[in-house]
Amino acid sequence: MVKPVQGPTVSFEKATIDASRETYVLRLYVAGTTRFSLRAMNNIRSLCDRYLPGRHDLQVIDIYQQPALANSCQILAAPTLIKEYPPPVRKFIGDLSQTDRLLRGLDIQAAEQSARAIA
Repeated sequence: MVKPVQGPTVSFEKATIDASRETYVLRLYVAGTTRFSLRAMNNIRSLCDRYLPGRHDLQVIDIYQQPALANSCQILAAPTLIKEYPPPVRKFIGDLSQTDRLLRGLDIQAAEQSARAIA
């Protein structure tokens, strides 16, 4: 019986598949129910439902209700999305309407495409 080779390419491909199944931890900081805050909430929820079904932990935090939390995370503008996991930590400011840019910034497209290419 021939044993499959576990070289660096195979290890990388396995890590890429595992990364595409990781749960994303996202925190969206909003300023009440402003037009931009509502748009950001709708946009990130749509993105999560489409690209991260069952693989995301999204928490929406109103900086008016929890100013200490916003202060500790150094939130300077709202809405702000923080991707805490998987690394690296990234911040996005605005209404999150630029889906392609957001997907690249969250490394979602790369992980999804790599998983499809290997499968």
